[in-house]
Amino acid sequence: MSGIVSGFRSSRIPLLVCALALLMPGLPAIAQPPPAEPALVRDADDPQLNWGACPAFLPAGCALAVLHGDPAADNVDVFLRVPGKSYLPAHWHTSAERMILVAGEMHVTYEGQEPLVFRQGSYAYGPPGRAHEATCVSDTPCVLFIAFESPLDAVPVESAR
Repeated sequence: MSGIVSGFRSSRIPLLVCALALLMPGLPAIAQPPPAEPALVRDADDPQLNWGACPAFLPAGCALAVLHGDPAADNVDVFLRVPGKSYLPAHWHTSAERMILVAGEMHVTYEGQEPLVFRQGSYAYGPPGRAHEATCVSDTPCVLFIAFESPLDAVPVESAR
């Protein structure tokens, strides 16, 4: 009889292994914690955006709205809004900038490069530490989405126009 019992036990092991294998793919999804923060959408004309002042060297009427993150920490996203026909003096950032122009038209000159034209929907990359100046050439305000990798800063260049 011990042969029958041992045969029965050994035939149950593969069934148990198969049953566990079928259940395993669902376990990682169940075991993962829920996301820590909700997904979001922000429009540049959203009345609930909290627009704050820009650094003093930037033009009057310039405003910043934090969209996601903490300006004092890594990975912060902002909208920058400047009045039409305004000039942003030469400055640089510790972080690289990844930008999309949301409204207006802007001409930006990075040190050592020909001017770049940003039109609505344009993507631009600004290297860290590279001085640049800009002009919102449109009559309407320019709104620029900017993603910073490092904490937000803007350091004026003394030899600005």
